[in-house]
Amino acid sequence: AVHAQFDRVLNALEEKLPAVATHLETARADVLAFTGFPKEIWRQLWSNNPQERLNREIRRRTDVVGIFPDRGSLSRLVGAVLAEQHDEWIEGRRYLGLDVLSRSRLTLVPTEKEEQTTELGALSA
Repeated sequence: AVHAQFDRVLNALEEKLPAVATHLETARADVLAFTGFPKEIWRQLWSNNPQERLNREIRRRTDVVGIFPDRGSLSRLVGAVLAEQHDEWIEGRRYLGLDVLSRSRLTLVPTEKEEQTTELGALSA
């Protein structure tokens, strides 16, 4: 269904914005890369909420200090926030569970070139 929707979007764009349609068609594999993973984690793959949350926390901590005496002190504060977040991700709840990630590693999505090679091999056999 996702690939069919992508094709419908391309068809709609071809008349009004042919350059955009061509660009999207070229980037098809990258845009639809998420479909190679299990459906239950698509929401996490689409979202950038963890990154936004981390940026908000860095902004909050730097706003408290206000003015930094030098660039090194800013780097130390942001580094401490990042280290704290890393520890929290290691010890706390995972954004993507290990069971889902292990299942997604087992999903092989053949590339267009591999499919053509397979077809050619089947034809010659």
